[in-house]
Amino acid sequence: MAARSAPMQTLSEKQRRILSYLREHADSKTYFKSRLIGDALGLSPKEVGTNMNAIRKTDNGLSVEKWGYSSSTTWKVTQ
Repeated sequence: MAARSAPMQTLSEKQRRILSYLREHADSKTYFKSRLIGDALGLSPKEVGTNMNAIRKTDNGLSVEKWGYSSSTTWKVTQ
């Protein structure tokens, strides 16, 4: 698990949108594909992946791990 230290206010608007999406769905789901997050938020899978790395480094109450790469990067998200 990555070290978490950056405060929430350092997140961009896209990162806050992704984080909000993850929090909203983390109770019922553990694995998220960048492509599907992007579809839900109007972002490209590449935008999601780039911003997930910043989210991983924040103290946001979620554990975010890069999990798999087949057909789209998969992220394991736990509370």
